[in-house]
Amino acid sequence: MIKEHVKASSSVWWVSILKKYLMGLTGLGLALFVLLHMLGNLFIFAGDKAYNLYMHQMVNMEASSIIQVGLLSAFLLHIILAFILSVKNYFSRLKKYARAASGWKATAWYQKGLIAQGAVILVFVILHLITFKFGVHYKINYGNEEIRDLFRLVVEAFQNPITVVWYIVALLVLFIHLFHGLSSSFQSLGLNHPRFNKSIKGISLVYAVLVTVGYISLPLYVFLFMQEGAG
Repeated sequence: MIKEHVKASSSVWWVSILKKYLMGLTGLGLALFVLLHMLGNLFIFAGDKAYNLYMHQMVNMEASSIIQVGLLSAFLLHIILAFILSVKNYFSRLKKYARAASGWKATAWYQKGLIAQGAVILVFVILHLITFKFGVHYKINYGNEEIRDLFRLVVEAFQNPITVVWYIVALLVLFIHLFHGLSSSFQSLGLNHPRFNKSIKGISLVYAVLVTVGYISLPLYVFLFMQEGAG
């Protein structure tokens, strides 16, 4: 009886550790993708040709089935694990010892809204894909081949102030999620000692600020400075 209990406890422990590591790894992977995608967006400041040619190369690269399956798997796994862990943490906080937690182990306000943050980001991603990936396919030729004029679509989309406001709100939610998510990913991989906690949060804050500012700069630039004809 005791051996069975020990074995069951050991299995639960390993499953818990595996979920934490997978959550951390998928979080870091998605954070890297978000960063690279943001850097690609900055080509908008170089004009239509630079932006369209870069995006054409990225689309061709992302068309690889391995990359697509990898991104989709990481995204779905991250969502599922986040939901499971959020529900578990919610019920844990109902216990007295959780409510009494303080110091570096205390639950911050932004940690309590992870499911809501995730829901907003999921809606944002879906609408983003509908608008740009599956949106109107304008064509342009720079002398070598006909490629998609994504620059024109981006400029058209961000002429609408409602779209711009929605993007900014969603990206501010992403900022909160990135700030907490990146530090949590590092901690899930073992860097959860109080001595490292402050440094991890500092790195996560800088990263979240840079990524969010980079993303927000695109719709604001297009809306404020490209109101009349582009491309």
